[in-house]
Amino acid sequence: MSQDTFKALVLTQENGAIHAEFRQLTNDDLPQGDVLVQVVYSSLNYKDGLNVTGKGKISRFFPMVPGIDLAGTVIESSSPEYHPGDPVVLTGWGIGERHWGGYAQRARVKSEWLVPLPHGMTLLHSMAIGTAGFTAMLAVMALEEAGIQPGEREVLVTGASGGVGSIATALLAQRGYRVAASTGRTETHDYLRELGAATIIPRSELATPGRPLESERWAGAVDTVGGDVLARVLSATATGGAVAACGNAGGASLTTTVFPFILRGVRLIGIDSVTCPAARRRTAWERLARELPVDLLDRISRVEPLSRVKELCDEIVAGQVRGRIVIDVNT
Repeated sequence: MSQDTFKALVLTQENGAIHAEFRQLTNDDLPQGDVLVQVVYSSLNYKDGLNVTGKGKISRFFPMVPGIDLAGTVIESSSPEYHPGDPVVLTGWGIGERHWGGYAQRARVKSEWLVPLPHGMTLLHSMAIGTAGFTAMLAVMALEEAGIQPGEREVLVTGASGGVGSIATALLAQRGYRVAASTGRTETHDYLRELGAATIIPRSELATPGRPLESERWAGAVDTVGGDVLARVLSATATGGAVAACGNAGGASLTTTVFPFILRGVRLIGIDSVTCPAARRRTAWERLARELPVDLLDRISRVEPLSRVKELCDEIVAGQVRGRIVIDVNT
């Protein structure tokens, strides 16, 4: 690769089919923005898997560089907020969907989308966290603000072996909550206990329709699944409880009743990690830097080269990925 070109994974569409191929690009190919970033790491998310495999309508136009996360250092900036050499993190804001994303060695982005790398965090660990961990922290913050405190009742995490679920389980356990982790993958039970889960709930227990109101079981929940699982979680949430919803891997539809809301005062809180305001975004990242132990991040993540990202996307869509995968865009 010459100094004037860099590697990127580029998606194109032909006759409705998505094609992903590696290309050599130049800075002139990049979209508009006031900060040019030398990308060091990205990460693998379920949405990336849907995008690259073409199994979900994620990209809004083509050609598109996927990758909804990136971390690197500033090369050029016309913004007073950032200067060459500054380490930065970017999650959300439509990158990899409406604006070229992190599966490239360079990215030109808007300065208001960036977050300075928190003190004490490395670029590698920022992508071990990525959108998944950032979303998990927003969900934990939402439960705290709803008044859900550590106590006798458990807090449920659905889809617990995935990226969001793993970090939500760890964050809640670190803060003293009794965590019930739901998963359909028996091989991850020991892994979830290592993260701090007190109880393992088979996914099948939550995936079957139940009564409009089940016995009060959960003080609150972080739901990454949606669909019938979310309906079942709501029906068993205790009076005054809250459920933070942040995923739809199990379906986008929600068939439930008003009873959990009007008879128990249960709150359903939507988590938007894409357009989260800058101040709250920085607060979440600063808390992640303080509250997620480095050794835990190392246990739940692994680094893979950009050259393998297409096959890794097949694996995450098939539900075969545990924890977090960091993508080294320079390999």
